[in-house]
This record gives sequence, structure tokens and C-alpha cells, in this order.
Amino acid sequence: MTLEKTDPAPPARRARAPRRWGFLGRRLGFYLAAAWSALTLNFFLPRLMPGDPSAAIVEKLQRASGQQLSPSALESIQKIFGDPGANLGRQYLDYLGQLARFDLGVSVSNYPVPVSELVWQGLPWTLLLVGSTTVVAFVLGTGIGAVAGWKAGGRFDTVVSPLTTFVSAVPYFWMALLGLWLFAFVLGWFPLSGGYDADLAVGFSPAFLLSVLHYGALPAATIVFSAFGGWLLGMRNMTVTTVREDYVLLAQAKGLSHRRVLLRYAARNAVLPNFTGFALALGHVVGGALLTEVVFNYPGIGYLLYTSLQQRDYPVMQGVFFLIMLTVLLANLLADSVYALLDPRIREGG
Repeated sequence: MTLEKTDPAPPARRARAPRRWGFLGRRLGFYLAAAWSALTLNFFLPRLMPGDPSAAIVEKLQRASGQQLSPSALESIQKIFGDPGANLGRQYLDYLGQLARFDLGVSVSNYPVPVSELVWQGLPWTLLLVGSTTVVAFVLGTGIGAVAGWKAGGRFDTVVSPLTTFVSAVPYFWMALLGLWLFAFVLGWFPLSGGYDADLAVGFSPAFLLSVLHYGALPAATIVFSAFGGWLLGMRNMTVTTVREDYVLLAQAKGLSHRRVLLRYAARNAVLPNFTGFALALGHVVGGALLTEVVFNYPGIGYLLYTSLQQRDYPVMQGVFFLIMLTVLLANLLADSVYALLDPRIREGG
């Protein structure tokens, strides 16, 4: 009597791959629907506000020239900024067509400068300031949190955790204003506002780069000081839970060094929730630290959004919101995908 060979492993492996790609496909479909919803809101919200861009630019030009605009000039402006009396569905289709061509329109307050030019001018400053400080705060908070959680209840933990909780409870705008008053106004160590010395030519010269670092040091320090506490407390609490797991206790029983057990077993698994939060935080980098850029008059995307709100520059507002929406959705999709690849339980739950 002969028995047929059965190999259950290959079918199991074949079933695992469709499940993984099915999960990612469902998430991608969800984010495409979310992107369409966000674009639609981005179109309607400015149009629900009082006034319209074409009326604002007409008023500005008539005030500057001291005379009424001709009908042909008025028609040209309405073609650029949109005719408020036109069919809303037609405006919506034109808006989607512009986005498909990556045409964000023309700024009202800086007419006739394109919105894309203003966005690209502010984007490097925000990426430099907020992007670098997000990475530094994440690495600093995660590292200190892992050490505090490994020796929970020890001398280091009893000092760091309460202090971090207090710092995290302080409103950021208060901390930024206090830092600006003390280190810029009283001590004079840093400039009061701006992103670089206005007397220097913009470029990659050593003098300009040193000026950028000097102007950005205080805003960066306030962001790191206020943000790293959240990463620290999250990592500390997850490490406290992870060190009680069987695989960590087994690694300790094998006689492995404390450093290896902490880095290879405890911290490696405890960092997963923090990693998800870090991916989401990177998505919000493009939006900039609005309060930081306003307090320090830093020339980034957040300050551009603030000035466009003051001047009711709807095309710039739509352009900035579109960029923020795009980066946040991409960061969420990246976090979902990486987490699903790292943790099979997410894929199993669908």
C-alpha cells in the first residue's frame, strides 16, 4: 500500500500572499476614496466663505489704478480665479482638471505669482525645520523611553518620567513665546524672527548656511523640547509591557547581555506603535508647525497658510491644503502597509 505525498506548506504559502495583497488593495481603495473626499472638501470649503477671489483681485486693481476695470479685463480675471456665477459642477470639473495638470492657480495677494511657486518657496524651509526636528524628537524620545522602561521604577525613571509629563502638559505656544523672550529678547543669543539674514544672498554659501542654522536653532529647539516627551512616554510604557513577555524572559535566562536583550528583543517590539506614530508625524511635516512659524515669522508652509488666511487668498489656501492632504494620506498608507508587513495579525484581521 502506497501513500501519496502531501505537502501542506506550499498551499499555505500560496494563500498567504493573496491575503497580504488583498489587505493592501483594500487599504489602497480606501485611501483613494479618502483622497477624492478631501479634494471635494478642498473645493467647496473656500467657496462657502464670504467673498470670492475674483472680487478681491478686482477690488485690489481698481484701488491701485483709481478707475473701473474694463469688461474684457474683468472677464479675464474671472477666467483665472473663477466666476462665482458660473455653474458649480463646471467649476468642480475645471478644478479637478487643474489638479490633474498640477496647476494650483494664481495667488490673489501676490498676483500674478503662481501658487505652485509660493509653495515651492516655503516647502524647503518647512522640511528643513519640521522634518529634522521630527526625526530628532523621535530618536531622542524613543531611545530615552526604552532605557526608562527597561528599568521602570529605578532612579532614572523616577526623575525622567514625571519631568517629561510636566513638559508635555505645557502649551507649546507658551513655551515658544517664553523661549523667544528669554533667549532672543533678553539674552540676545538668537534673532527674534525670520529664517536668515536679509543682507545675505540666498544660496549655498557658508555665510548663508550658518545664518540659516542660527535663525532656525531656537525654533527647532522649542519643537524638539515639546515633542520628544510624547515619544518618550509612549516608548517607556510599551517597553514596560514588553519586558514581561516570555521571549524577553527567555533571552534573559539564556544569559544574554542586558544591552542585547533591550535592543534585539524588548525595544524592537515595543517600538512598533511609535513607528506608526512616526510615519503619521512625517505626513504632517509638510503642514509645518503652524504656531512655530507664526511665532518666529519663519518662512515655511505654515506661515504661508497663516498669511493666506489673513488675506483670504483662496488659491493659496487650496494649494497648501491639497499638499498637506496628499502627504498625510501617503504617510497613512505607508504606515498601514509597513505595519501590515511587520505584524501578520493586522493582515489576518483585514
